Amino acid sequence: MTETERIADQLNRAFVGNAWHGPAVMEILEGVTAEEAGARPFASAHSIWELALHIEAWTRACHRRLQGERAQLSDAEDFPAVPGSDEQAWKQTRESIMEAHDELAAAIHELEDSQLEQPIIEEMNSVYVTLHGVIQHSLYHAGQIAILKKAFSERQTA
Repeated sequence: MTETERIADQLNRAFVGNAWHGPAVMEILEGVTAEEAGARPFASAHSIWELALHIEAWTRACHRRLQGERAQLSDAEDFPAVPGSDEQAWKQTRESIMEAHDELAAAIHELEDSQLEQPIIEEMNSVYVTLHGVIQHSLYHAGQIAILKKAFSERQTA
């Protein structure tokens, strides 16, 4: 297995499943309703929906960087506005996250191992560091989502 294949595998484990640490992003989002996704069990924290959109934004930014764009996200792009509050909008958000994952995974499969140590963009981290960074970033926020999901559940049963 090449290093790029290992990185693509790690991305897939982080997003889809079979991760060593526990549930992947899409596994954690499974069964979350639009109401739960938009809830704020902690007033000062982002909602599940906001975090999901944030994960998607940085997954897409990483893909854009692989394509040669600087992809510096504005505040509005970093945490995009939630597009609605109904189940259809939430379903579309989850599908869009998966689409972003699939596009990045495909781009990783096109890389040669020799490209990994090159800067992803001039004056930025290497391709290797950036790809591992987006995986780590997604898992960090997946952990936050797991806590928010549990907090929402506990408030509903209290």
